[in-house]
Amino acid sequence: MKTLFLAWQDKHRTATAHAASRAWFTIGRLEAEPVEERYRFAYTHGALAAQRQAGFQPLAAFPRFDQVYESAELFPPFQNRLVNPRREDFAEYIRRLGLDPGAPDPLEVLAITGGERQTDNLEVFPKILKRRNGSFVCKFFLHGSRHVNVTAQDRLARLRPGDRLQVALELNNPVAGPAIQLETTSDYFMVGWAPRYLVRDMLDAIAESPADLTARVVRVNPPPAPHNQRLLVELEGRFRAGFSPMESEEFRPIVA
Repeated sequence: MKTLFLAWQDKHRTATAHAASRAWFTIGRLEAEPVEERYRFAYTHGALAAQRQAGFQPLAAFPRFDQVYESAELFPPFQNRLVNPRREDFAEYIRRLGLDPGAPDPLEVLAITGGERQTDNLEVFPKILKRRNGSFVCKFFLHGSRHVNVTAQDRLARLRPGDRLQVALELNNPVAGPAIQLETTSDYFMVGWAPRYLVRDMLDAIAESPADLTARVVRVNPPPAPHNQRLLVELEGRFRAGFSPMESEEFRPIVA
């Protein structure tokens, strides 16, 4: 069983607020068994928090908070976030993600890309899985590299697959609050950030065993690859005994 979460960003300006909060909420949980072609979606308690705090309303494809949706096919809100395999550049696109072009798993594609679309305020991200020995591993594209200074961008352009990156905690990011920075190991250039959905659990991993938290470059995609798909990173670490990642209330289904 594979699990993806659906996040929603508040971009709605209300009569009582001069601007939207831009806050992100985890609103749904997709559980999938692709081999048996079974998919299950349920809203999480994060959707109720989004409703209270930002006026979030159920999506058209999933009109009720208190219902579990099941299907033999991937639900359209997720399917529509995948690149059409008939596109001429599809094989190159899949290689850019570090996946096999011959048999790409749509859930892996969504997990790595986030399924972002310019036309809405939804994003997909994977559940982090804790192994029996407490370790975990996840892949993602480096975030925010276009916001670092020019010297750091030049350094980023010289990174190669296999290069190690240092993981650092940023406590006062003006946009996100606590954030996870990635730096070059030899000269300490900050080249970007890990995705925001990792921050809370990474704080636990850093507190438990900071020396075990490592990152490396998996793939470098030069232009004309989109800026947000230039550097594929793999992050590894270890959680403390008794800790289960992404199991707080915002991630739990309203209806089990």
